[in-house]
Amino acid sequence: MKGGNFRITAAVVASALFMQNMDGTIVATAIPAMARDLHVDPVHLSSAITAYLVALTVFIPASGWVADRFGARRVFMWAIATFTLASIACAAAMNLPQLLAARVVQGLGGAMMVPVGRLILFRGVKREELLQATTWLTMPALVGPLLGPPLGGFLTDTLSWRSIFWVNVPVGVIGLWLTWRLLPPSPPESRTAPDLRGMLLSGASLSLFMIGIESAGRDVLPAGVPWICVAAGLLLFRATILHCRKTPYPAIDFSLLSIPTFHAATIAGSLFRAGAGALPFLVPLTLQAGFGYSASASGLITFASALGSFCMRPMTALALRRFSVRTVLCAGSVTFAAVLVVCSTMSQAWPPSAIFLLLLVGGLGRSLSFATMGALAFADVPKARLAAATSFQGTAQQLMKAFGVTVAAGTIQATMLVSGSTQTERWQLACGFIATALLVLASVPMFARLSHDAGEGISAPPAKRAERT
Repeated sequence: MKGGNFRITAAVVASALFMQNMDGTIVATAIPAMARDLHVDPVHLSSAITAYLVALTVFIPASGWVADRFGARRVFMWAIATFTLASIACAAAMNLPQLLAARVVQGLGGAMMVPVGRLILFRGVKREELLQATTWLTMPALVGPLLGPPLGGFLTDTLSWRSIFWVNVPVGVIGLWLTWRLLPPSPPESRTAPDLRGMLLSGASLSLFMIGIESAGRDVLPAGVPWICVAAGLLLFRATILHCRKTPYPAIDFSLLSIPTFHAATIAGSLFRAGAGALPFLVPLTLQAGFGYSASASGLITFASALGSFCMRPMTALALRRFSVRTVLCAGSVTFAAVLVVCSTMSQAWPPSAIFLLLLVGGLGRSLSFATMGALAFADVPKARLAAATSFQGTAQQLMKAFGVTVAAGTIQATMLVSGSTQTERWQLACGFIATALLVLASVPMFARLSHDAGEGISAPPAKRAERT
């Protein structure tokens, strides 16, 4: 990719991000209606989100090896097709188990679709183009969450929650056609054998951990089994780390964490993403189950968060030319955590415009951090290790998104058990927001440990920023 050609690649890859990002917000908006139709508690429908995210987490470690082994473009096209067909299966689901099974298949497609798409893009850009490439990649993709809440609410109210999954079909078909027409074939990069043991260990550990957290306190498994799953997941993850550290081509390359910028963007960034992943679950649940809003009204208000993200993204480069990466990331985390705390104080007395403005501010802070972390993660990663880095980053991101939803839902469920209530109350939803804010704040000390010049050059030469400070 030379000159501005990476913009074409970014636009094509963004079709996959558009589909995946819209799917997340559109499903969250429809959860109350899905719960009524499938005869389950709305809080339990968080499993429809986490099942997809857990599947992403389990299969992403294999994405780098699969892309290198079979060619990135070919894998990308198969992933889009899988995601699209699974969306049709979601629309046809008649009960919760069928829906969860279809969401797992969607996760398989997404696990190959987004990391491999990023790999195709980042292999062709220079360090100083990283922020610009990230912006070109995510600006079109942000249209997904921008449209998701209002479109999900409209479709749910006027047609059915099933119609929200049909939206992915035309997008998937267009994405396949654009990939075939515009992206050059990608020859296999490596013939190394897959780390099957590492993939099995990581998949089993992450699955058990998330199943345990998701089912804790919900009486869906025998007493004590959820915590056995959590403990088994942690033990297997420890075994995964030990195995991967002594394997030449591991499923998860933990040695990448020795790169300070990758370490901060992955570990601290994951805590930030946990909060961001919980927000699309908590806000529609609060507005609909807590305040009695319709799905359409909830979607129009929730749309503010994505609008804020969309507006901030072009201004990220300006912020990084004025302030250091460390300053931007610390400020972004504090701002987003503060917004979550204020969200915990929302009540029916608040005018919709005030809630809209609050979510808009949250979207601005969240987007600034996302763009910066996206560029920082790969700033110092050698080209030969990009496949491993995209797999690792993708695994951490999706695990923590699922973890964020699980923490929020688990906090609400725990307060219901303690209080003995059978219906979700406003103060219990507030506890979910506060627990999520604490997750985000936990990222600040790690970001603060970055050196002042960490990530220099991802948006502008150091001298240019120095002249402005």
